[in-house]
Amino acid sequence: MSQPADAQSQTDSDVTEQAAVKPSGDLASMVAQLRGPEAGSRELECLATGVYFEAKSEPLAGQLAVGQVIANRAQSGGRFPDSYCGVLFQRGQFSFVHGRTLPTVPRSNKQWQTAVAIAKIVDQGLKESSVGDALFFHARYVSPGWRMKRIASIGNHVFFR
Repeated sequence: MSQPADAQSQTDSDVTEQAAVKPSGDLASMVAQLRGPEAGSRELECLATGVYFEAKSEPLAGQLAVGQVIANRAQSGGRFPDSYCGVLFQRGQFSFVHGRTLPTVPRSNKQWQTAVAIAKIVDQGLKESSVGDALFFHARYVSPGWRMKRIASIGNHVFFR
């Protein structure tokens, strides 16, 4: 089924607008270029929400690492759900998730807008994180006794595979 001409031209302009944004430079520069109140899709909103609630006060590298773990889980091939939202809503994984509803975030908040930028960077594979293929993380102040390979420690989080 074809789209009406107005819808098609809107879609074309959206694609052109997204393609025109080619962030470059270090992570801070990329974040500055991509920062904004709207994630652009439900999946990116889920990824940004995960970054926001798990790492909003962390350095950018720590926020990128948390986003990368969520993406790694979504791409893990069966061990976890295959979408960012599915990963967040997986029972018992993220303490800020209750049921199937994401908590409300103030869109004008700079930390939210940074999380949106980080989500876009992770989703588009624009910057590698030092956590590589890590699938788990926890805050430094807890000691869950996991018997996994420790990959990295960034900010207040420790990352594992």
